[in-house]
Amino acid sequence: MKEKGLLIVLSGPSGVGKGTVRKAIFSEPDKSFEYSISMTTRLPREGEVDGVDYFFKTREEFEALIEQGKLLEHAEFVGNYYGTPVDYVRETIEAGKDIFLEIEVEGAKQVREKFPDGLFIFLAPPSLSELENRIVNRGTDTEEVIQRRMKVAKEEIELMSLYDYVVENDSVERACEKVNCIIVAEHCRRERVEARYKKMLEAE
Repeated sequence: MKEKGLLIVLSGPSGVGKGTVRKAIFSEPDKSFEYSISMTTRLPREGEVDGVDYFFKTREEFEALIEQGKLLEHAEFVGNYYGTPVDYVRETIEAGKDIFLEIEVEGAKQVREKFPDGLFIFLAPPSLSELENRIVNRGTDTEEVIQRRMKVAKEEIELMSLYDYVVENDSVERACEKVNCIIVAEHCRRERVEARYKKMLEAE
């Protein structure tokens, strides 16, 4: 009996380092899960590649996909849309492969409603002042946008009760280690493996 893949959702406030942690995890040689590339209408940052970091879409293209029901989740964040293509996620899980989503908090809420048995990990900052420093040091936002991001971040931190685990991103290496441990533990949950063993007993 083939075990379904695990939907792993890494989420947290803007500037907490979701992308950095995700890239570090995927740079490890023994990682076998798939990465679900998100779509966005925001402009690419320096070094970002279409189809690798995000699928970059126009607002019109994105809204057409929403109408067609082609997105597992979507949200508008600081004036830009973000979303996850649904077909690829479902196909990967059914094929028995783990799939990793790195998404905004609003999007994670929608995924939780559709995939309640997913693994939801909240990446938290060591402090609000450190979070603001990280956003400022990116050098991509105006002061007004920074303050909007901080306001939203405080609201998002209050939603951590929607998640299964919380990992503090005080260092990328430690955060990656904790996320990897959580994924291994989740694969060993009795609910996930019990059916396979019952099938084994029936075959005797």
